[in-house]
Amino acid sequence: MGGDDAPQHIVDGAVAAVRHFDLGVLLVGRASGIEAQLGAADRQRIRILDTPDAVDMMDPSPALTLRRKPLASIKVAADAVARGEASALVSAGHTGATVMAAHGAFGMLPGVDRPALAAVIPTRRKPALLLDVGASVECRPPHLLQFAVMGSMFARVVYDIASPRIGLLSIGHEETKGNELTREAHQLLKAAPVHFIGNVEARDVYSGNADVIVCDGFTGNVALKTSEGLVELVEGLLSEELSSTITNIFTRRALRHFRMRVDYSEYGGAPLLGVAGVTIVGHGRSSAKAVRNAVAMAYRFATTHFIDRVGQEIAAAAITGH
Repeated sequence: MGGDDAPQHIVDGAVAAVRHFDLGVLLVGRASGIEAQLGAADRQRIRILDTPDAVDMMDPSPALTLRRKPLASIKVAADAVARGEASALVSAGHTGATVMAAHGAFGMLPGVDRPALAAVIPTRRKPALLLDVGASVECRPPHLLQFAVMGSMFARVVYDIASPRIGLLSIGHEETKGNELTREAHQLLKAAPVHFIGNVEARDVYSGNADVIVCDGFTGNVALKTSEGLVELVEGLLSEELSSTITNIFTRRALRHFRMRVDYSEYGGAPLLGVAGVTIVGHGRSSAKAVRNAVAMAYRFATTHFIDRVGQEIAAAAITGH
């Protein structure tokens, strides 16, 4: 029931995923609203789990809301995955509530202290990973090291990169730049079993020089939201300029290609790394296409035993924030 256009886009995206992939979906929310959106869709691989409540995007405290609404759709969905009724959790609703519901239902992987939302971002070369983008606002240096290890595992599994390049988001390339968090994290990353390439400035995030860029959740969320706004501005300016001039088929094709490269819906959602269950958090404005791709990402993670592999990587690195 989460997302700006729920349940319509959620249902439409889930139905599209069922149609295109070898999977089934369990739609959790108010049955009457879901049924109205399903219409004549093939129900063979679609189940509905009726719940009376949902977390509103304006609810100020996710923890308090989940206590007051034990039958909220996101909590019921997470519990269903924990019971084995489904293999993964996908939500485009309240990010804080999704993180708390997943943490409560699945727990954390051994050796991981904080979860991290990993956003897939476009670069000049190929997609990269930025984490954390909102799950853990206040971090300590060992948490950033854990994010780096989990992000490295993601890049190997999803993008088949043998040795992902890890960058630390800071205000300068020198290891002495930044605040206490980044300076101490830099030293930990230098000694860690990852391919650490040093600090990355904000202007270089989209250069493609790093496959994984690590930061605390507050910094990452600001960087991501700023980037989304810039993309919308550039796309709008391009459209205005092209509409006022004579364009040909090659120009229009180039614009479509640009939109595909920077469109968040192409990636679906951000995996919540660190929790002991596959969890994909979608954008609040997720379209049906974005939901479809988020479900596809969840399917891929579930069928490749991604969580087990991340747990093994964390255990091998033997890192902790305590």
